[in-house]
Amino acid sequence: MQRIGLISDTHGLLRPEALAFLEGCDRIVHAGDVCDPSVLESLAGLAPVVAVRGNNDVGAWADAIDVVETFRIEDVALLVVHDVADLRRLPIAVDVSVVIHGHSHKPAIVERDSRVYVNPGSAGPRRFRLPVSVGELRIDGPACVPRLVTLIA
Repeated sequence: MQRIGLISDTHGLLRPEALAFLEGCDRIVHAGDVCDPSVLESLAGLAPVVAVRGNNDVGAWADAIDVVETFRIEDVALLVVHDVADLRRLPIAVDVSVVIHGHSHKPAIVERDSRVYVNPGSAGPRRFRLPVSVGELRIDGPACVPRLVTLIA
């Protein structure tokens, strides 16, 4: 079994609560709006990181980050994109079963079109009255169980 940490929309703020939750993960996925490369460096100190560029990620450091990433863990194919609306213009491989995204700051797990869409919410500065949150995937062979965790309500 592998534990994949999910984080998004840090906007340059990597909270100690988020770091504590992500400790012990086999891999960490950042779904964009990193806004400071030191966030990715800190996460990489915990586990290998897969990150995508968000609409607020600008500069030479951000240009090196792709807008979409696909990868496989055990028998589960995953796709990461910051804004799920971008998928209208991006092709999705047929075998992708989990889509990880951010942008809205709203944590959610939604099943649609034979896929699970997971938005870990925002782990950075609070926006409106939305919670500060992160998530995880527990992957064991073909089984994938998503979970969201509120760090600050």
